[in-house]
Amino acid sequence: MELIEKHASFGGWQNVYRHYSQSLKCEMNVGVYLPPKAANEKLPVLYWLSGLTCNEQNFITKSGMQRYAAEHNIIVVAPDTSPRGSHVADADRY
Repeated sequence: MELIEKHASFGGWQNVYRHYSQSLKCEMNVGVYLPPKAANEKLPVLYWLSGLTCNEQNFITKSGMQRYAAEHNIIVVAPDTSPRGSHVADADRY
């Protein structure tokens, strides 16, 4: 897994990682918000699955969830739910 973005946010970090999906046979991105306490404590994790044609950026840039996740000490994982590539069904009709 490769870290491709890292931004300070409400005392924590909004990261974006890239990895290869064996199941989908393509590169995928996932956004992970780590609140301040994540460095030293085990915290609950919320997985946010956006709708079809959305990627990890839709949620992490438009929702404002980082403030609430930092306040309530929740790690938030937001994967790209619409992988792109020649081997993946990525049209709106799916």
